[in-house]
Amino acid sequence: MRKSHWMSALVGVVLLILTGSGTAAPALVGDSAAARDLARETILSTAHYKIPLVRLTREDGKSILLPEEMNDGRPVVLNFIFTSCSSVCPLMSEVFSQFARKLGTERDKVHMMSISIDPEEDTPARLREYAHKFKAGPEWQHYTGTVEASVAAQRAFGAYYGDKMTHPAVTLLRAAPDTPWVRLDGFVTPDELLEKYRQMLQQHTQALATR
Repeated sequence: MRKSHWMSALVGVVLLILTGSGTAAPALVGDSAAARDLARETILSTAHYKIPLVRLTREDGKSILLPEEMNDGRPVVLNFIFTSCSSVCPLMSEVFSQFARKLGTERDKVHMMSISIDPEEDTPARLREYAHKFKAGPEWQHYTGTVEASVAAQRAFGAYYGDKMTHPAVTLLRAAPDTPWVRLDGFVTPDELLEKYRQMLQQHTQALATR
C-alpha cells in the first residue's frame, strides 16, 4: 500500500478510536501542521542528544528521573504528544500502537515513551485513559510533569516548537545509551517504523561485534 493511501486508512482508524470514546475526531482539514506532515516524505537523520536531568511523572503516578528512565537497558522509541490533540498526536499514537503489535514478543525488549507537551492538563489519570484508548502495553509508557520539565525535555530533543497546536510529528529511536539517536521528522507508517527500528538494532549489533 502506498504511504498516502496508508495514511488515509490510518486517519479512518483513529476516527473510529476517538469517536468511539467520545473524544473529538481529528481535525485534519484546516490543521496546517497535520496536513503538512501528511503530505511530505519522512526525513531521516541522526543526532546526539543530552538527556536533561529532569523529573517527570509516569501515568502510574511514579516520579522518575528522565536519564534513569531512558537508560534502563532497552532500546528507546520516543515521541511527544498531548491528550487533547485532535490531529498529529492520535495519528502518531496509533502508529506506536500498531508498531508494538507488529513487534509481537519483541515488544518486551523495547521502551516506548510518550512525553506530554501539555503537562498542565495531562494528569497521570488523563494519560492512563489516553494510553488505554491506544491499547498501550507495559512496554509503552506516558509521562507528564511540570511545564519547565516538559519544555526542557522537548528542547533537549529538538522537539520544542512553542505552540502545542502546530507541533509537527517527530519520532526518535536509540539503540542504547551513548549511541546516536535516529530522528524521523514527519509521519511514518508502522511498517516504516519497524524497519528503521530493526535496522538500528542490526547496526548497533554489528558495531559491537567490531569493537
